[in-house]
Amino acid sequence: MYAFRGELWLYPDASGWHFITLPPEVADEIRDESAPFRKGFGSVKVTASIAGNSWSTSIFPESKSHSYVLPVKKAIRTAAGIRDGDDVDVELVLELEG
Repeated sequence: MYAFRGELWLYPDASGWHFITLPPEVADEIRDESAPFRKGFGSVKVTASIAGNSWSTSIFPESKSHSYVLPVKKAIRTAAGIRDGDDVDVELVLELEG
């Protein structure tokens, strides 16, 4: 399991997507651990948890930060009471297959 704190940010378009960028040291560890299991576009399946709310999703490589980004859906943001700009405690469990 990986635990970290990151800022929730809104993607700058009309889609409403919100993300948290993983810290570089966490991204490096995940990149190494998940190498044989990554999916299309380098995504990695995870179970994420914020404020006791868990969901299955994928993290995606982000070239600007050389890290991964975690999409945070509206239902989770609402349940956790978080919004754009908030610092959020996150737990990730990799769902590696094979």
